[in-house]
Amino acid sequence: MKGNLLVISGPSGSGKSSLMKEILQEISDAYFSISSTTRAIREGEKDGVNYHFISKEEFENDIDAGFFLEWAKVHDNYYGTSLKPILKELHEGKLVICDIDVQGHKIAREKFGSVITSVFITTPDQKSLKERLINRGTDSAEVIEKRLANAVSEMTRIREYDYLLINDEFKTTLSELFAIACASRKKMALMDLGEFMSAWANIE
Repeated sequence: MKGNLLVISGPSGSGKSSLMKEILQEISDAYFSISSTTRAIREGEKDGVNYHFISKEEFENDIDAGFFLEWAKVHDNYYGTSLKPILKELHEGKLVICDIDVQGHKIAREKFGSVITSVFITTPDQKSLKERLINRGTDSAEVIEKRLANAVSEMTRIREYDYLLINDEFKTTLSELFAIACASRKKMALMDLGEFMSAWANIE
């Protein structure tokens, strides 16, 4: 059995970060791929925990060197997923969880194919998303409007995902995401079926 990728996407404010935090506590051999970004660090965030905060110049150099699984420019900032640690954890059979946007999901799907299981997480409606963004108090009104516009664009891509979760009630959504994470590790594409069938046929 090889490792596998669980790709999670969704609008900022959908609650996906809180959900992933719980999943990582429940699954002992899961690895969270920490993204790199050029945006400013927010109050309460830590470099190497929430993101790897790097300069625009460093990010663009890493793009040219091919060091990213995927990258995208969102709200005038770069976001990307480093490839090297992901390959290491997959080789060790880990469940690698990535928080990437719809652009990144498409690129990752092209590179890893059936190794990926993808989940799009969103709110019940646009109004509740706006309320969550306002209530968390980390963004200006202008940034919130940009995030809402981006969310509308992202919602047009949900058919590209394996699963859609509506995060209305946190515990219910967490239970659903945990079930998907567990099921993703049993996909036929991840198994050495030749070895299994040989062993099965020789049962005495």
